[in-house]
Amino acid sequence: MGRNDPCPCGSGLKYKKCCLGKKQAPLLGNLKETYLKKHGIRIKGPSDIEGIRKAGVVALSTLDLVEKKIKPGMTTDEINTLVHEFTIRCGAISAPLNYRGFPKSVCVSINEVICHGIPGDRVLKDGDIANVDVTPILDGYYADTSKTFFVGRPGPDAKKIVSVARESLRVGMEEVRPGNTVGDIGWAVQKYAEGEGCSVVREFVGHGVGLEFHEPPQVAHFGQRGQGVVLVPGMVFTIEPMINLGGKELRILDDNWTAVTLDGSLSAQFEQTILVTENGYESLTPYDL
Repeated sequence: MGRNDPCPCGSGLKYKKCCLGKKQAPLLGNLKETYLKKHGIRIKGPSDIEGIRKAGVVALSTLDLVEKKIKPGMTTDEINTLVHEFTIRCGAISAPLNYRGFPKSVCVSINEVICHGIPGDRVLKDGDIANVDVTPILDGYYADTSKTFFVGRPGPDAKKIVSVARESLRVGMEEVRPGNTVGDIGWAVQKYAEGEGCSVVREFVGHGVGLEFHEPPQVAHFGQRGQGVVLVPGMVFTIEPMINLGGKELRILDDNWTAVTLDGSLSAQFEQTILVTENGYESLTPYDL
């Protein structure tokens, strides 16, 4: 951490003007108390991190299974059954099931669906793209991750939006290190995605995770450098940019869950659960980008 970086205690002052040189610097002292009181953020200790990491193994194994099975002619409800039964076999619980009334164990979002697609009788077609978002709970710990898959042979628009969404996650992750801010993540994602002629959804953001499904802080995928909560070791949150090929505007369907692009354009998303470490970050749901 540099002398001129924002102080991690959350004071808003530069590190050199605040906690630098104090006998009990916030990183070693009352950081957990400060972040919980000021931001509602629960800093995770080693046992928490290991628990989330184990849940992450289940999450990744679930996505690997979906990737092997997904194909044209399959219904989104068949994906739900696949995820639900595999999660149970792993000794875990699907967090989305009955969460605030959500009726299924996984979100499956096809083509113009941005997020929170409810599995049902929609049949996957050749050329579709499908985001599958899983959150298993294992021994009380949550890990949240998603990928967008090609169904059959993708067209050029599908290839572009999936590529931009994947890279948007990568550039956001690269901003994660102590002393940076939540705003740095959003700034990097927005700069990249809009530079590629795509748009970033505003209404849905990343979030703290691990001990609950959704915790502080919110992690927007747009914004300004240096704004928002300062990142400190032990923070765990998702980065999950939803990127549209057309405009950023959306509407919610009558089921009160499914978000779709207002202009009907394709939308894609990739998500990982990220831990802030002493020197940068570790993905607790790692896959290649």
